[in-house]
Amino acid sequence: MNKLRPIRNDEDYETALEEIEALWDAEEGTPEADRLDILVLLVEAYEAEHYPIPDPHPIELILHVMDARGLTRRDLEPYLGSRARVSEILNRRRPLSLEMIRKLQMGLGLPADVLVQSYELEDIPKRATTMAEIGANKE
Repeated sequence: MNKLRPIRNDEDYETALEEIEALWDAEEGTPEADRLDILVLLVEAYEAEHYPIPDPHPIELILHVMDARGLTRRDLEPYLGSRARVSEILNRRRPLSLEMIRKLQMGLGLPADVLVQSYELEDIPKRATTMAEIGANKE
């Protein structure tokens, strides 16, 4: 076994991954298991610096959790409000409020640090308000 050292480049990274694979089934409490633990920490530190994973979009996170847990829009009403409000949120026409974020965190265990990210809202089409505008929209 080589002496443990920081991972400084992709070659070191690949070598560490290969060694992790070889040590994966090491018995707990052995020097091999200790080495595995240290290698995993080194790889995690290297990946965090060189291959960061961006936080998901707040609405994409909610949609993913809905899909993974088999939730419907109706299931979100206790956290987001009325059926119309749920629709506005999921269609990115209204931002999440602080109260909604708290409820989603407490009720569904969603990370607040992801939910508080700002995001652009979809443009809401302007409604026709005059007879001339209504007539123009029909043509």
